[in-house]
Amino acid sequence: MNEEIEIRPMMRAEVDELVAWAAAEGWNPGLHDADLFWATDPDAFIAAELAGELIGGGSITSYSGDYGFMGFFIIRPAYRGQGFGNTLWHARRQRLLDRLKPHATIGMDGVFAMQSYYAKGGFVFSHRNLRFRTEIAPPPAISPAKDAHIVPLTDVPFEQIAAYDRTCFPASRTTFLQGWITQPAALALGYMRDGQLCGYGVIRRCQDGCKIGPLFADDGTVAEALYTHLAEFAAGGALFLDAPENQPAAMAFVARHQMEEVFGCGRMYLGSVPDVMHARIFGVTTFELG
Repeated sequence: MNEEIEIRPMMRAEVDELVAWAAAEGWNPGLHDADLFWATDPDAFIAAELAGELIGGGSITSYSGDYGFMGFFIIRPAYRGQGFGNTLWHARRQRLLDRLKPHATIGMDGVFAMQSYYAKGGFVFSHRNLRFRTEIAPPPAISPAKDAHIVPLTDVPFEQIAAYDRTCFPASRTTFLQGWITQPAALALGYMRDGQLCGYGVIRRCQDGCKIGPLFADDGTVAEALYTHLAEFAAGGALFLDAPENQPAAMAFVARHQMEEVFGCGRMYLGSVPDVMHARIFGVTTFELG
């Protein structure tokens, strides 16, 4: 590497550029991801600049210092293989460690080809998160009957949503959830039984079709009901779901719906493996923020 890059915080407009690069890589970001991710943690976005030009970036999200997540790691193709990515990645890891409490865990979803590289940085493989795709038929002339258990997620007390989410995610993420479940061009639904939330899901429009994330549920019956109603939002187009391979019910779910595996990442952790209820996770939220 003949030239040194400057590692600095990203400006808001540069996050849009980073999302555009992600789209070019085939990551299929949501239409409003940039706004939502920035609102969650504006200090998370790190830029790599060379001679005044943005050549790379990534996110280092801190959830109240209790848990960190590294994502959105991209170096522009013309600058790959020159050591710039290595400099950026290690700088991001250290900056995130500095933002977290002692002994806090960092998670990431890394593309399979980079797993050995991330392992050299201390990350240990946990399981694969696999992206599945299916086509949803156009809506029927007569809408099917609605499940009485399914309600708009905004009708559920937020305290219940946050508490349920915390069983499936390693830390509280109130700010993220507040924006995520009310974002434009999306649908968020909950499954209520006897006044208690038994699962929830969010589907958002992406550059290609729609993506469900998360899909959290007590069991397969709840997941099926949520999926059925969420899928109506994607009628007439493609639907994507990122399912964890270490959850047998999730793998059975995508097989039952004859979904095609099209992409995947390896979930890796630096630090102890978080204690979450994996049996509830039928679909992860995002590959970028966890």
